[in-house]
Amino acid sequence: MKPARSCESSEAAQSQSASLVSHGDRKDQHVSLAMSLHDPSRLTPWADVSFVHHGLPDTRVDDVDIETEFLGTAWPCPFYINAMTGGTEATGRLNAALARAAGSAGVAIASGSQHVALRDPSREHTFRVIRQASPSGFVMANVGPTVSPRDAVRAVDMLEANALQIHINVAQEIPMPEGDRDFTGWENSIEAIIEAVDVPVIVKEVGFGLSRRTIECLVDLGASAIDVAGNGGTDFIAIETSRRPDGAFRDLIGWGQSAPLCLLESLHGRSPVSLPVLASGAVRTPLDVVRGLALGACAVGASAHFLHTLTELGDEALYEEIVSWREQIRSVMALLGVQNIASLSTTDLFITGTTGERARLLGIDLERLASRFS
Repeated sequence: MKPARSCESSEAAQSQSASLVSHGDRKDQHVSLAMSLHDPSRLTPWADVSFVHHGLPDTRVDDVDIETEFLGTAWPCPFYINAMTGGTEATGRLNAALARAAGSAGVAIASGSQHVALRDPSREHTFRVIRQASPSGFVMANVGPTVSPRDAVRAVDMLEANALQIHINVAQEIPMPEGDRDFTGWENSIEAIIEAVDVPVIVKEVGFGLSRRTIECLVDLGASAIDVAGNGGTDFIAIETSRRPDGAFRDLIGWGQSAPLCLLESLHGRSPVSLPVLASGAVRTPLDVVRGLALGACAVGASAHFLHTLTELGDEALYEEIVSWREQIRSVMALLGVQNIASLSTTDLFITGTTGERARLLGIDLERLASRFS
């Protein structure tokens, strides 16, 4: 029988293993694992949101306006390519292709975490390509709450960004073999970053959802907007546990709240939160975008789905899909009898399944949502 390994030797081995994987290599691993775990046939939480059909919409598709306003800027499309990657030559090429499609189709795009480039300036070009490929588009830089205010300013300058995303990812760090273990002081750090940068700051989750309690705290800290970034799509706990030889923390897979549930809690509870809300997480179709908009999001983000299209079918297919999404959103809105994004707040919604059950526990009046038009 083999002797049990001491805690000290186990921790040393884990530390040594983590040191063999550079931050950049981890970026490539994340992309590979995200694509291998992507299952477009799996139902997502958005399936719990459906519309009451009314047969006389009195609309014309050509009259539907899909422009939305976010942080004082008019976006021609109500969806965006959300934060994904960067830091290696391979992920830099992905960033360039994603940004070219975004710029050509008129959609906003967010960078992946820029921490690796802040530590190693030789990797900055893998992020700068986003602005180069989308010179006039709405671009969001991306850092976590652990960076200094000075580095947050550097991240914004690196992309000539219109806004800065601060990602909060405790649920990812916990199972990550080389992840952070100290989450104290994050609120102070977020507040300091907000004060330091001269662009609006959007605080987002990385796929586990923002509770109302968290959002209210972010309002107090001075955030300009939030992205609820719910679960049901790319699961970073699944990704990180796949990187662990011991398989620890696999019971946490599926952790968090979905984007629809976060929207319901933050915008349809006792009082709506007082800042603009973006929604992302498990978004795969134009109908998902319309569902999110109808629940009150200013715009809806997709990431893994667009990355899958790019890696499987190429640049042109990605651009064509984004253009197709624009037209499908316009058509669905005509089907619903609305001519602009604001009017989606009058559509009648059924909230069922797990989302409905949890929303009721949070005190959301689902019957009112089913008869909003009247």
